[in-house]
Amino acid sequence: MPTNKSVSKAPITQFVNCRILRDHKLQREDLWVREGRILDPEKLFFDEEGYADQRVDCEGLIIAPGFIDVQINGGYGIDFSQATSNVRGGVALVAKKILEHGVTSFLPTLVTSPPNIYHKVGTTSTPVLSTCPVSHHCCHLEGPFISLEKKGAHPEQYLRSFQSGGMLDLIETYGTLDNVAMVTLAPELPNSEKVVRELAQRGITVSLGHSVANLSQAEEAVQNGASFITHLFNAMLPFHHRDPGIVGLLTSDQVPQDRTVFYGMIADGIHTNSAALRIAHRAHPTGLVLVTDAITAMGLPPGRHTLGQQVIEIQGLHAYVAGTKTLSGSIATMDMCVRHFKQASGCSVEQALEAASLHPAQLLGITRCKGTLDYGADADLVLLDDAINVRATYIAGQEVWRK
Repeated sequence: MPTNKSVSKAPITQFVNCRILRDHKLQREDLWVREGRILDPEKLFFDEEGYADQRVDCEGLIIAPGFIDVQINGGYGIDFSQATSNVRGGVALVAKKILEHGVTSFLPTLVTSPPNIYHKVGTTSTPVLSTCPVSHHCCHLEGPFISLEKKGAHPEQYLRSFQSGGMLDLIETYGTLDNVAMVTLAPELPNSEKVVRELAQRGITVSLGHSVANLSQAEEAVQNGASFITHLFNAMLPFHHRDPGIVGLLTSDQVPQDRTVFYGMIADGIHTNSAALRIAHRAHPTGLVLVTDAITAMGLPPGRHTLGQQVIEIQGLHAYVAGTKTLSGSIATMDMCVRHFKQASGCSVEQALEAASLHPAQLLGITRCKGTLDYGADADLVLLDDAINVRATYIAGQEVWRK
């Protein structure tokens, strides 16, 4: 215990023999944790004259902030877009399973669904989502306000427009925005400007995706508050030199100087060619956010599964809408995506790890507590070897998984 008992009686853990990811580089330093948060050792030594109650020998491993997945539709037989009798239990199961892949925070993502699904899932899941490790907001709603032409695997019959003028349509569809962290929409839909502004003012991240928007429409959406692009290159107009569309946001000079446009990449080796991944990363490295877009079948054998209202068929590593060649999410895990991103892009280990931790935390505005190993941040940690294989995962300084 610290000798100055007036500060805290809580035990202190010291992680030794490790390389910690801090300030964009791996540093050979010890990491100190108390009451679930990262401690400043100078204050501990000099102000409190404290010391460690227990030491964890990391045996030379890397310590990075826990990974954050802002687009995950389910996994291990759980479909977040299905209104089951135990939505909370399903979210909890996935949360437990993905610990072995280094994910300590995530946004359960609902694809385009009928209103009754949003109403039931939103109401049923409130207790678990209100304690979501990301923040008090927790869901990512991908659709139904998206383009018919770029619907991808989203069921056409449930797509909607802003026919009532904007926010009223959202409330009619979703029922409530209380648990919503992010909404993916198509910015070319009439009346979308009002929706983007209102969502941004409420602190909800607006993402552009499943869209045929041109560059000027995308830029206007960003000026109104949009800050993310859902799975770049997928379900949007392809890059064209006269009008690069949403992709052009990566180098646009119309993005306000105090803003960063982030973009999701499914680095599974299937959704995006390695050359395209490299182009995006080299054009805008600080905006890249790795996402899995994982579906029910993640962690399960090949066969038929669901994604919301659709039947999905797994063939090898590919997930298709049954009977088609339309890609429908992935079965990739976050650690797989980090490894593939590093290999395909040629980036550093630090850049690969930050694309799954720091960048999504910056996107969600939660770097005070997540996505970094700064003093005072939550001690959500992932221990990895040099090949970026997860060896152990900690939440709030407590070990929750070890290989």
